[in-house]
Amino acid sequence: MFVLKFGGTSMGSAIAFQRVAGIIGGRAGEVRLVVVSAMSGVTDALIAAARKAAAGDGSWPEDGAALKERHLLLVRELLRDEDRAAVCTYIEGLFTDLAHILDGVFIVRELSPRILDYVMSFGERCSAFILARFLSASGCEAEYLDSREVIRTNDHYGAAVWRSEESAARITAYLAGRPALQIAAGFIAATDEGATTTLGRGGSDLSAAIYGAALGAACVEIWTDVDGILTADPRLVKNAFKIDAISYVETMELSHFGAKVLYPPTVRPALEKNIPIRILNTFNPSGSGTLISRNAPESKRPIRGISSLSSVTLIRLQGSGMMGVAGFSSRLFGALARKSINVILITQSSSEYSICFAVDPASAYAAAAALMEEFGQEIAAHVIESPVVEPGLSIVAVVGSRMKSSSGIAGKVFHALGRNGVNVVAIAQGSSELNISAVISRQDEKRAVNAIHEAFFLEGMRSVNLFLAGIGLIGGALVDQIAAHREVLAGEEHIRINIAGIANSRRMIFNPDGLDPAGVKDLIRSESAAPTDASLPYTLEEFTRRMKAYNLPNTAFCDCTADSGVAENYAALLAAAIPVVTPNKKANAASLAYYRTLTTYSRERGIPYLYETTVCAGLPVISTLRDLSYSGDTVRRIEAVLSGTLSFIFNNFDGSKPFSALVREAKASGYTEPDPRDDLNAMDAARKALILARECGMPLEAGDVAIEPLLPVSCFEAADVEAFFRELEKSDAAFEERRQRAARAGNVLRYVAVIADGGAAIRLREEDGGSPFYPLVDADNIVVITTDRYSKLPMVIRGPGAGASVTAAGVFADIVRIARTLV
Repeated sequence: MFVLKFGGTSMGSAIAFQRVAGIIGGRAGEVRLVVVSAMSGVTDALIAAARKAAAGDGSWPEDGAALKERHLLLVRELLRDEDRAAVCTYIEGLFTDLAHILDGVFIVRELSPRILDYVMSFGERCSAFILARFLSASGCEAEYLDSREVIRTNDHYGAAVWRSEESAARITAYLAGRPALQIAAGFIAATDEGATTTLGRGGSDLSAAIYGAALGAACVEIWTDVDGILTADPRLVKNAFKIDAISYVETMELSHFGAKVLYPPTVRPALEKNIPIRILNTFNPSGSGTLISRNAPESKRPIRGISSLSSVTLIRLQGSGMMGVAGFSSRLFGALARKSINVILITQSSSEYSICFAVDPASAYAAAAALMEEFGQEIAAHVIESPVVEPGLSIVAVVGSRMKSSSGIAGKVFHALGRNGVNVVAIAQGSSELNISAVISRQDEKRAVNAIHEAFFLEGMRSVNLFLAGIGLIGGALVDQIAAHREVLAGEEHIRINIAGIANSRRMIFNPDGLDPAGVKDLIRSESAAPTDASLPYTLEEFTRRMKAYNLPNTAFCDCTADSGVAENYAALLAAAIPVVTPNKKANAASLAYYRTLTTYSRERGIPYLYETTVCAGLPVISTLRDLSYSGDTVRRIEAVLSGTLSFIFNNFDGSKPFSALVREAKASGYTEPDPRDDLNAMDAARKALILARECGMPLEAGDVAIEPLLPVSCFEAADVEAFFRELEKSDAAFEERRQRAARAGNVLRYVAVIADGGAAIRLREEDGGSPFYPLVDADNIVVITTDRYSKLPMVIRGPGAGASVTAAGVFADIVRIARTLV
């Protein structure tokens, strides 16, 4: 024998009533009683009308008339003419009664909890009566059961407590002489005096459990609009999935901390009678749902689910007058109990110096006042401080019976939170080890739940939500590489790169669910696309604001621009716990103070700041220097060719063509900037030398790098690029003379950076046949590192030092490194 309950979303329309009737009709003979909620939205509308009346708002009759018409329309859609009259008469009578009540509220301008409970009862009374008559008219013998006849409670209006034994006796006696299917109004009950009470919002679930326990049902089925209890709230976590089976105690923990599928007190009567509860979807009746029972199969994962309370207030009391004082906690919670203030979570320091607890925000200041009253003498004597009220918080709860037999769960939870920059205000864990709860800022709730969910439920999959600025040569190559390799990366390495936002200098596009990397270049470059909420003109401020506002877990920022303004934003991003990946040299070549701010913050807070590609594109130079330092080696000297442009020019300067012609060739081949002076001024190489020097611990500023000028001043003063080339041609003879002088000695010219003895310099020098710089070709970069360990034979790193593809590959590798730091 089964008891079924259908919620408001299952009872929202005539089609919904017909669907419910079909489910009930298919279970003929096994369903003894059905509990129903009010139609969706009706209870809220009743409350609103009552409050309007109490506030003297004369529009409340219109609200009541609209509700009456909604129910009468439902009757007309469900029933034939011959079955309709009696039901319409019943509905008319109910709303006449409601109008009299609200008229009295309007006159006296007062809405007591008792009157409000009576007003709220009309929704369930209407829906249950209509469903009973519709079933009977459809050939299924059914009777309406007013739950106020059988369920007895105390007079705590709004959330009355049911009386188990008395209610069970009345239910069994009532049903003994009524063999027809009973359609009971959920949510409502009555005191011994007959006053209408309600069981709390969501109380129809509890009504079903009360009936099921009284009747000894084989199962209580809660029919709702989701497939069961999910691993997390799907409104917060889009990849949450159904839990097949769960224990009573796990369910109580999840529902207490915010899981919406089941009203928390529902479990108690079922638990006492060992009656399983199954959560099912009215809109997917073939689904298996979630089974709640005493002995649920053990979860394959160490946790069963995650829930959260979106809005709580924390109250903290502290002071030396609490330490070692017997009965202090009794006084504290007694004071709260006398004010009927419910405490959601409690945590106390082991020193007994402080205690804090979470309450509903509506009760926060009443709770603080109760403590001021109770501990007034101690506060006046300054042995206890005044209560501190901290609003704007949420609670995230991680629940699972396997936690007590699995080590490292707490570490994994707090690593996931810390890695995503979620600050934990308070922590609570019971001795049963069934629940770890953390109080966090409300704005971090979504990010926290997603981060924990990914850590425990995605089978080792690590996701990075990437926001990319710059879609030029390097950024364009990067998204091409992500598109080509993302399936392999997900399948073999369990790493998923999700491009959540992208920008060029004109537009920016966002999609928290992920942009298709294969089409994102065409999308961002399309000038015809009209601005929308997800596609709008670019500003760095708005791009940053949205990146933070989406609050996605494992967010990372990638800067593929050469913009100083973007680089100046890195510190704010790292402070917001957003990792930064960049080939942009501007930040690390800015002031020494800013460089140290970024690297120190990253190191101390554990927020990745990765810039391997700022020097020598994809060559592993910076990571090698770092590894040498980590292993205790000391770098004594670095010699390097750091400019791909200058490398190409001097590697090909063999006398077959003038120097100026080589520069023109380099420009035509894309090795230089549109104005070659931006490369020939050696500032790019100097920035790279500065970065390497700082990575070796040298406290240098940009002006400390000595640069031997390659060109005369007249070249840099030329009005435009063509004028520059005319000036450069005047220097061809001088360059050729220097080349020939080197060639006569068997040497070649190379523009080399030297970092040693606390300084850095770049100059054009001759290299003989035994030098590692001699055989360079095309745009090769080379870095020769001399250390204490690599003294006789220095370490040499050589390869392409420029090019969009190799630079993008290095950036891609840094993004993957971020994923590898995740839980």
